[in-house]
Amino acid sequence: MEKNNFNEDFKNALFINYGGLGDEILFLPCVEDFKRKFPNCRITLCLESRAKGIKQITPLIDDIIEVDIKAKGVKKYLNVLSMIDKARSGKFDVVISSGKNPLVAIILFLTGIKRRSGYFSKTSFLLTDGVELDENQYAGSMYHDLILPFLDEDDILDEISVPHLYADNDFNLPEGIEPGFVALHPGVSKMSIEKNIFKCPEVNFWIDVIKGAINKGKKLVLLGGPDDKEIIEKITECEEIVNNVNFINLYGKTKNLADLMNVLAKADTLICADSAPLHIGVGLNVNIIAFFGPTNEEKLVPKKDNIRVITNKKIDCRPCLWHKRQINCNQSYCLNVNATEIIDLL
Repeated sequence: MEKNNFNEDFKNALFINYGGLGDEILFLPCVEDFKRKFPNCRITLCLESRAKGIKQITPLIDDIIEVDIKAKGVKKYLNVLSMIDKARSGKFDVVISSGKNPLVAIILFLTGIKRRSGYFSKTSFLLTDGVELDENQYAGSMYHDLILPFLDEDDILDEISVPHLYADNDFNLPEGIEPGFVALHPGVSKMSIEKNIFKCPEVNFWIDVIKGAINKGKKLVLLGGPDDKEIIEKITECEEIVNNVNFINLYGKTKNLADLMNVLAKADTLICADSAPLHIGVGLNVNIIAFFGPTNEEKLVPKKDNIRVITNKKIDCRPCLWHKRQINCNQSYCLNVNATEIIDLL
């Protein structure tokens, strides 16, 4: 890591991190500790539009810049140029960006911002502050490394860099729901599915989990957003579930991410797959039972006693997504897990 001793008190910082909502939640420890060091600094986060909801669930972000980084052809580069123009006119005194592509350092240099932090690459001579990219660690800690050049030894906390989210203490649960329930979110982003990235078991798995939970006398609250419409509809076709007094369907009744977060904060346990609600649950420090298929729980879930991960232990080819392949294999055996493994943990 290069550490330049500019004795500065930053007033206006630009953070850049592309990905989905889960990626932005994992990025929060980086922003949080920078804000702790520079409490008067205004924070702008440059992100993809699909993740702009992050601003609803944390007060750390003062403003956002939306960029369609996945646009096709020349439009993508026009979008990047527009982002550079906004950065140049934003009077930022520091920019901190994730991303291992050598283009990152070039883009940061073109912003004209005085302090520029990113991961080492063949173009990192254009940065003022470079850090080693260690992808073999929890992603929250990986992102947090980006601000190490700005921290003194006394500022570095000797703990996992997990996100921290804070629910509204005055939030009232819908009528008929008391704190201490089991929350279940059965979906993942529609974009993942459209890209042939399957991180979630079939609907019958979730139906079996719900039946097992409510038959054990657990109050189970079903949650989901617009991307989960299809799987929710299939679940609620099961009369054995919808007619059980222990089942409550809140699909469509949480108006936004802030509502979802406030509901999850009242849960005893969250059951989910590798998805944004998982990272919200981590940020709230609720008990979590998370299913993982092809993705790597070692990089996406912190090692904490209240987080239990379920995987298919009968195969040795997982996790494979991202470091071995960009989409699921044809078999996807890693998605085959018996629902009793989750039910037994309740």
